[in-house]
Amino acid sequence: MSVTEGGADSAEHLAYEVIRRLWPLHRTVVRAVERELAGTGLTAGQRVLLDTLRTHGPRTVPELARALELDRQPVQRWVNHATELGLLEAVPNPAHRRSPLIRLTSEGAEVTSALQRSEAAGLRRVLAGVPAADVATTLHVLDRLGEDFRALARDDPAHSGPTRTAGPPREPRTLQTPQTSREPRKTRKARTSPADRAPHPTAAPHTGRHGAEA
Repeated sequence: MSVTEGGADSAEHLAYEVIRRLWPLHRTVVRAVERELAGTGLTAGQRVLLDTLRTHGPRTVPELARALELDRQPVQRWVNHATELGLLEAVPNPAHRRSPLIRLTSEGAEVTSALQRSEAAGLRRVLAGVPAADVATTLHVLDRLGEDFRALARDDPAHSGPTRTAGPPREPRTLQTPQTSREPRKTRKARTSPADRAPHPTAAPHTGRHGAEA
């Protein structure tokens, strides 16, 4: 197929069509995964976390967050929940004492393998009749788009912190001693009402507990 600049068959137009389809496809895949996870107590995000550990082995929470391109806080919550389910465990990290390695337990490995087998069977049904070469091309294009957009985000000034220009060193600030030669001014005593003189009630300490996130 010939590709003309700016036309319906141009690379940029086709890229737009790919991007327009990604979000609906993502939501559809998430719903399908959630149906598979019914009764397991896992979310779709935690399923991705387990698969990452199955594929790449033990990782720290910061490493998992970088691999998933997410903030550390939600990844930590996923790890905590999966640990409570007995699917993950923390082990000492020889490279960093304060950042343990997270790995699958034997139960976690069994659950993840069972989910992977079920998902593979579903994918075979969905992709029936689609040549493997087409799937490989799709994967290549998505990888390329991901790399380019990540580079674009790094170059965008909106994603970088403010730059500071070098200037002359500032003089150190010194504390000024207050002058005591002047007599203090007399202040008028404010009038108070009986309500103002009454003691204010003390607020009861907050004892509520926040619920844990799934």
